[in-house]
Amino acid sequence: MTIKFLRFVTILSLTALISFAFTKPDASKTRTTATAIKLDSVLRHVVLFKFTKTTTAKDLKAIEESFSGLPAKIKEIKDYEWGLNNSPEGLEKGFTHCFFVTFESEEGRATYLPHPDHKAFVALATPFIEDVLVVDYWSK
Repeated sequence: MTIKFLRFVTILSLTALISFAFTKPDASKTRTTATAIKLDSVLRHVVLFKFTKTTTAKDLKAIEESFSGLPAKIKEIKDYEWGLNNSPEGLEKGFTHCFFVTFESEEGRATYLPHPDHKAFVALATPFIEDVLVVDYWSK
């Protein structure tokens, strides 16, 4: 493993630990599931894209608009935001776009993933994607 990767993993781990340390558990707000997720917890779906060098500004605009249109088409999406990388650390490894989708449940995500509008977005974006990274987690 490279030192940059280890540094990245360390920063992510420390961020998660700090976030967890300042979260007060509320036993009255739990769901009855195998994992007992808190009601105030949400499922985050984080998508990072690295685009091919031949991707044009017009292509990027179409991809951004297509992804941004999904919340209006897929009711299971409870919140959405996106942005462009502007980190000064130089650890982005070519990933430029971050899309952040929120669901209330794993069932919501399970509906979203094969949804025809999501599939249409994937078909539009795939020819321009050099790499993609997806991380899903329950917020703490």
